[in-house]
Amino acid sequence: MTRIEVVRGDITEEDVDAVVTAANESLLGGGGVDGAIHRAAGPRLAEAGAALAPCLPGEAVATSAFDLGPRIRHVIHTVGPVWEGGDHGEAELLASCYRRGLAVADEIGARSVAFPAIATGVYGFPPDRAARIAVATIRETATEVEQVRLVAFDAATRDLLAAALRD
Repeated sequence: MTRIEVVRGDITEEDVDAVVTAANESLLGGGGVDGAIHRAAGPRLAEAGAALAPCLPGEAVATSAFDLGPRIRHVIHTVGPVWEGGDHGEAELLASCYRRGLAVADEIGARSVAFPAIATGVYGFPPDRAARIAVATIRETATEVEQVRLVAFDAATRDLLAAALRD
């Protein structure tokens, strides 16, 4: 059974096998969490991502973690949906990000994975809905991953994720 934890912090400093980045389709790096992961991993991450691009919303691919922390071996890149009001399949695409992220983790042998709050930044997905989708999807997805850490950048997101985990 997968153990889910909610923490507030810097995803690039997590003690896990793989971190998930909320990427854009080019996998070249961007702002927010994706930018932080790319800065910490170094320029080879963008080169590796470019070779796998494009990555469509709801999909996920993995690369090496390059210069990320000593334990982090892989970066799983997933592209979240841009919020368009909720009637354009956004919830299904967001759930797919978590399912595909866990499937890729299984493929690369990762037993611990850190996820950010996918699509809640510039993509505009409502954070409360995103938190519920993240937790529900992880709970219902069959995986060999033993530990999932939901890493929130701020206290408000941490509180939303923790509330979803308690439900």
